[in-house]
Amino acid sequence: MDITTASAAQIATKIKDGTWDAVEVCDAFLEGCASHPAQDQIYARMTESRAREDAMAARSRAKLGQPLGPLDGVPISWKDLFDTAGVATESGSRLLEGRVPSQDALVLERATRAGLVCLGKTHQTELAFSGLGVNPQTATPPNALAPALAPGGSSSGAAVSTKLGLAAAGIGSDTGGSVRIPAAWNDLVGLKTTHGRLPLTGVVPLCARFDTIGPLTHTVEDAALVFAALDASKPVDLSAASLSGRRVLVLDAQVLTPVDEAPERALQDALSKLSSHGVVIDHAPAPMIDEALPASAILFTAEAYATWRHLIAPHGDKMFAPVRARFEAGKDLNAADYVAAWQMLERARAAFVDLIAGYDAVVLPTSPILPPDTAQLLADEAFFTERNLHALRNTRVGNLMGSAALTLPTDTPHCGLMLVGGPGDEAQLLRLGAAMEPVLRG
Repeated sequence: MDITTASAAQIATKIKDGTWDAVEVCDAFLEGCASHPAQDQIYARMTESRAREDAMAARSRAKLGQPLGPLDGVPISWKDLFDTAGVATESGSRLLEGRVPSQDALVLERATRAGLVCLGKTHQTELAFSGLGVNPQTATPPNALAPALAPGGSSSGAAVSTKLGLAAAGIGSDTGGSVRIPAAWNDLVGLKTTHGRLPLTGVVPLCARFDTIGPLTHTVEDAALVFAALDASKPVDLSAASLSGRRVLVLDAQVLTPVDEAPERALQDALSKLSSHGVVIDHAPAPMIDEALPASAILFTAEAYATWRHLIAPHGDKMFAPVRARFEAGKDLNAADYVAAWQMLERARAAFVDLIAGYDAVVLPTSPILPPDTAQLLADEAFFTERNLHALRNTRVGNLMGSAALTLPTDTPHCGLMLVGGPGDEAQLLRLGAAMEPVLRG
């Protein structure tokens, strides 16, 4: 087993039993990053000194048999919107160039206390406001499966660093799909946590009422372990994960169509496999989703522009035009319309919880489209805008409903299967995902 292709759980086990040394593990990842031709497209900046210090402390604990947590000594990457003391944190934007925080984000503090090793900060889309992962202002990571394609965003570098073995896992944020889209397009597991479950202290905001934090990993087990470290809680017990007696719901919502051929085929294949393993699959209309999704144009853009207008108004020329235009779409929205949209959304959330009662999860394609060609996105602003909104259509369901959600790889490249639960359903989704994982991967 190679260090940089092992899962986070496998690495931790081998450090704990003395097969691998934590410093050697850290060096293997740092050397892999240094020698990779796309390193500068994936990592905004490395934190080598901190990583080696973290690893040396983990080595000492391993020798004493006193690990801080189940992932002690495992090296991971961090999206460039998590504050890192003394290291530039710019959220992929030239508007924040030279911004250096004085202390770590709270989730980074928690991860460090759990023994995780910080390798560096990964590239992302500007201020996290695009699902495509394309950022000509700083850097665009290559899609790990097909370098000419978009990597997915906004946690693009978090996904690519993990898939290419340049980190054992990546930490990203998800406001409208920014963990799940890059996870799906790079064949990874991605967990979107419930809003408010993980603290946003020290995290550069996009839309504080929707921003969430989550891991991008090789396996569901890794996602559960990393989530526990960020949550400062005990890991979810996956040992009894089973498909026996499971019920899932497919939403027949008009706004969730169309779906491209490959994601639709992946969904139907997945449903067939799950059905053959005893999972009950029901369909139901979802009028609350049909009503809520169009309100995204008000809810997200109004808050995003209000948060960043103090920099966008005087310095918007430093931004990629389609991303700037998305922010500025919130510039002249009516306050009454914004309040009405939130009132509608609160009703829709209550109706959604009622709809999914008795089901283990809602199931749908993570993205209704395949990753588009990066060069075409950069050359055609209208194409960029259309593909961005389409890519995020399904994932926004979880954000709008305030839900936890999990994306799993299928045996169709770039096509994730998304499980959406209710608020606080992380443990339930992780157990369900662990049972589905071997079935979906064949």
